[in-house]
Amino acid sequence: MWFSKKQAAVPTGQITTKRRGDAAEALACAYLTERGLRLLERNFATPGRGGGEIDLVMRAPDGTLVFVEVRQRSTASHGGAGGSITHTKQRRIIFAARHYLMRFATLPPCRFDVVLVQGPTRPEGQQTMEWLQAAFDAS
Repeated sequence: MWFSKKQAAVPTGQITTKRRGDAAEALACAYLTERGLRLLERNFATPGRGGGEIDLVMRAPDGTLVFVEVRQRSTASHGGAGGSITHTKQRRIIFAARHYLMRFATLPPCRFDVVLVQGPTRPEGQQTMEWLQAAFDAS
């Protein structure tokens, strides 16, 4: 017997993990745009299972291609937002970046940045944002 997995309807006022993540990405994108970066692509994912995803692909004013990972956590427990970027997560981002770079005949300079969004997810709460440039590398 086969069972279909139905997705539960989310009440309009309820904030899901996906919604929090999307909101954090939007905040990070606006923050980086204000600082001179230009958005090229959002949520770039490699095809198939086991690949990687890049939250934001941006271009810095000097021409550097910037692959941005956005991490959001409501509290600093368990290492906070920064503590959630494991070696495995970095490898998946690097894998996706290599896939993205296949579209270029000449490779531009690149770096991997991280934007940490920390604090309550409710509108009345105070969130902090930290931009870590060249947070890790592909070596």
